[in-house]
Amino acid sequence: MQQQAPVSQQQANAFAETFERLASAIDTVVLGKPQVVRLALTAMFAQGHVLLEDVPGTGKTTLARAIAAAVAGQWRRIQFTPDLLPSDVSGVTIFNQQAQSFEFHPGPVFANIVIADEINRASPKTQSSLLEVMEEHHVTVDGQPHPVPQPFLVVATQNPVEMDGTYRLPEAQLDRFLVKLSVGYPVEAAEIEVLRGTHQRSPEGIPAIVDTDTVAQMADLAKHVYIADPLYVYLVRLAAATRGHPEVAVGVSPRGLIALTRAASVFALSQGRAYVIPEDVKALAVAVFAHRVQVAPDASMRGVTGATIVEQVCETVSVPLPASA
Repeated sequence: MQQQAPVSQQQANAFAETFERLASAIDTVVLGKPQVVRLALTAMFAQGHVLLEDVPGTGKTTLARAIAAAVAGQWRRIQFTPDLLPSDVSGVTIFNQQAQSFEFHPGPVFANIVIADEINRASPKTQSSLLEVMEEHHVTVDGQPHPVPQPFLVVATQNPVEMDGTYRLPEAQLDRFLVKLSVGYPVEAAEIEVLRGTHQRSPEGIPAIVDTDTVAQMADLAKHVYIADPLYVYLVRLAAATRGHPEVAVGVSPRGLIALTRAASVFALSQGRAYVIPEDVKALAVAVFAHRVQVAPDASMRGVTGATIVEQVCETVSVPLPASA
């Protein structure tokens, strides 16, 4: 096999410029949340999926629609409810009497960006209908695989599990999301701007910055960012530290470790670098690792969360020095 040429500095600069243009366009709709916007874009270029958990009305769906508009992608929204069936998500095969054959009618999951709104209000059976397409990028109906468009991004929103009418997402499905983010309430200046009515633009009003082919090319470029061997060791030790932590029942899986590696590569390019540094890993560790860490029950009763565990791990695991790299 022919080895892919390393990413040049010119390519890294072009990636960072496009990334910033996308983020700036989305910032005009999602006010006061630049970090959340950039983390969501990082997940998209890392070919991962985003889980947004927050109380209703904080702009979770607006963020997903703004991303779809900025990349000129086809998007579909699925409103998850307790009576939603798996076939309502993936599609169904129907017999055509005129053609005397079965025809597949694709569901709303066949789009570049799928907004799974309030995913934890649906039953676990319907939630699991997303597992295959999130991992394999195709849906199997009646034994026949049907590929979804590329690029493919699932942006799922959920209400906190303490609210009425919610079903906790299983750990296997949480592990499919590259990052878990919280939009949070807007800052005072942004909320005042909304109340004054000066911010009238809808997500559909955002001009398309790139097309889906460009997104796919940028995602492919991120696969060839240089990562030094000591950084691979650092990444593995971070995951191992979560697994051996005394307050953790289940640590970060190998899938989570791969997710952080891919996200760090995209984050490095977004900063105009063709190589990953430890700061890239630490900047993304909580967003990528925290929802994959299952805290032990006694520690959870004391208020310990996955985020606090990951923060502790990042402070204790030694960072490789430039000389050793």
